[in-house]
Amino acid sequence: MKRVITYGTFDLLHYGHINLLRRAKQYGDYLIVALSTDEFNWNEKQKKCYFSYEKRKQLLEAIRYVDLVIPEESWDQKSRDVKEYHVDTFVMGDDWEGKFDFLKEQCEVVYLPRTPEISTTQIKKDLNQ
Repeated sequence: MKRVITYGTFDLLHYGHINLLRRAKQYGDYLIVALSTDEFNWNEKQKKCYFSYEKRKQLLEAIRYVDLVIPEESWDQKSRDVKEYHVDTFVMGDDWEGKFDFLKEQCEVVYLPRTPEISTTQIKKDLNQ
């Protein structure tokens, strides 16, 4: 069984997120999503989420492409996760291109193009106008 992992906040879940998850799942049989916790988002990214970690986790678990949701609690857990979950392919959006190349020693690393016309940042901006 080929295992794939991706990481994200997945707040205000939208069709760009679904596109990423669908394409990530095409790289294997089992998709793991490491979901940023509320504490990690606030302390490390200075992001306040609209939905709590538990609500975002419930949404992701309802998506047919997602097999397992785990917490992302630190930037440096990626190597450990790849090893612990026997990951074959690490997938991220291409806005992170090159940032995770160090994982190529452990698994395949793939950067997928983002869905250009949608982002959570843009949704938040549009709602605040």
